[in-house]
Amino acid sequence: MRKFLAIKFLLFVLIFSLPRAYAQKIYFIKADSAITPVTANFINYALHYAEEKKGKALIIQLDTPGGLVDSTREIVKEFLQSSIPIIVYVSPQGARAASAGVFIVLASHLAAMAPSTHIGAAHPVELTGKADSKMLEKIANDLASWARSLAETRGRNPEFAELAVKKSKSITEKEALSLGVIEIIAKDLEDLINKAHGRKIKVKDKEIILELKGYPLEEIKEDLKTRFFKILANPNLVYFLLMLGLLGLYFELSHPGAIFPGVFGAICLILAFLGLSIIPMNYAGLALILLAGLLFFLETQITSHGLLTLGGIISLLLGSLLLFGQNPPSLRVYQPFLITVVITFAILFGAITYLAVKTMRKKPVSGTEGLIGKKGKALTKITKKGGRVFVEGEIWHAISDEEIPEGAKVEVLEKIGFTLKVKSL
Repeated sequence: MRKFLAIKFLLFVLIFSLPRAYAQKIYFIKADSAITPVTANFINYALHYAEEKKGKALIIQLDTPGGLVDSTREIVKEFLQSSIPIIVYVSPQGARAASAGVFIVLASHLAAMAPSTHIGAAHPVELTGKADSKMLEKIANDLASWARSLAETRGRNPEFAELAVKKSKSITEKEALSLGVIEIIAKDLEDLINKAHGRKIKVKDKEIILELKGYPLEEIKEDLKTRFFKILANPNLVYFLLMLGLLGLYFELSHPGAIFPGVFGAICLILAFLGLSIIPMNYAGLALILLAGLLFFLETQITSHGLLTLGGIISLLLGSLLLFGQNPPSLRVYQPFLITVVITFAILFGAITYLAVKTMRKKPVSGTEGLIGKKGKALTKITKKGGRVFVEGEIWHAISDEEIPEGAKVEVLEKIGFTLKVKSL
């Protein structure tokens, strides 16, 4: 009996002395791409998930070249309303928190950086291409005020926040720590958790002490849909799919019946337009690219002696430069890649146009049209009432507006049913 009671007591002590780590977790995600609506949706989803699970904290491993202001604002709004601590960790080594990444770091409850990383260069890029210098200055001032406000809210260096926007200032992790832009330099996640444990932070105006040691770390991974849209948010891929789609449809229209190029082109175009719904674009650039495809097609229908093809190439080049030209650098097509694609596809469009024109203007060699212009011999006298001729190895009934004697050479002018209209040579 005593042994049984001892075992029960031991189990009781064991159960109630288990660390709280089994009830709560530290959640962790990776944000290693440009800040787009896709990235914003994933970060906000992870934050809501961690809040629902009563997580001890959400760690965001950040490595971004920047991105869209609207998407960044969505992320920051969620950060400011979060009920759990958010730790933004610029990592791994060589990573950066540029442009939009600066605002995400400033909005976090605790900011950390790995060795050999940097933060800064948050000057805005105007997307429409219509803003003058005064308007750009207003946009910069607005974002600088926002950055300064975030820094003051989180007790960080407001001067750096303002300079990062207005002067594109960028600093290393050591400078960030000394200037009060971040709180921790950590070599890895384990080091980060150890250094963050016990720190006092403010969450929703309530001061709390971080308790992170001993709690398991769980990564929230991107689902298939997020990964798919993340891939489509690449401007280089979207541009290439757009070109492939136009080429496929153009080949199908100029060579009807091929089927595969048309189906393949349609799929590529759908994927390209899906990507264009994520990435900001210049509609004039898209219109010029579509116009280029139309001009190439019209070359096969109208004799322009190459002028339509030349216009198509110029339109393709201008449209390609304008399509993403006003976006932040991280959301533009890589310039050498763009030039290579334009030259390659201009050659392909030109080659297909040449082949189509050559085929369409080639004289038919069979069928009704194939007999026009053929030469033969009159087997009998030929008049308006008729006669017989030998053409292309066959004997035909023939008529002529002039009287043609037997044995004369003739040329076919027209085929009317099973009768050939001929003239004397």
